[in-house]
Amino acid sequence: MSKKRFTTYAFIDSQNLNLGTKKDIYKNGKRIYKGWQLDFKKFRRYLSDKFRVEKAFLFIGYIKQYRSLYRSLRSYGYELVFKPTVTDSDGKPKGNVDAELVLHAAAIEYGNFDQAVIVAGDGDYRCLCEFLVTNNKLRALVIPNSLSESVLLKDFQRFKFFIQYEKDKLIMETQG
Repeated sequence: MSKKRFTTYAFIDSQNLNLGTKKDIYKNGKRIYKGWQLDFKKFRRYLSDKFRVEKAFLFIGYIKQYRSLYRSLRSYGYELVFKPTVTDSDGKPKGNVDAELVLHAAAIEYGNFDQAVIVAGDGDYRCLCEFLVTNNKLRALVIPNSLSESVLLKDFQRFKFFIQYEKDKLIMETQG
């Protein structure tokens, strides 16, 4: 008798992933975490190797001048799901992807996978994690940084993996 083969999809909040690894974190004026540049190509391979992810949906705000970045991300194996962006009061583009990620994982793609890997440390995904656990579909909750994860995710300890501990495998090589 052979083991059932599970289909695993990853749902990635690109901004949460990028900023969660990249930004320095300070507490009482002292840096307690030094940010680093994640290599998205290595990260895609990591998802395949560690969790057997077949499809990796990367939710990202669309900005026209980043088309070459989007091409690169597709070439690494990501399926991009774009969110239109708006400009905040400081002139910075914002593309909050939370609703799109939840909709894809809980409805649009739900029947196509057996297990889901959620990549974000944002408490807005608590309801999605609860839904996936209830339906035995949460494989992992991959959080960029333990120092910036939401307390709303505390109930999912057995599913958590922290990217910061994989830094040596996932850091972008410096360009010379």
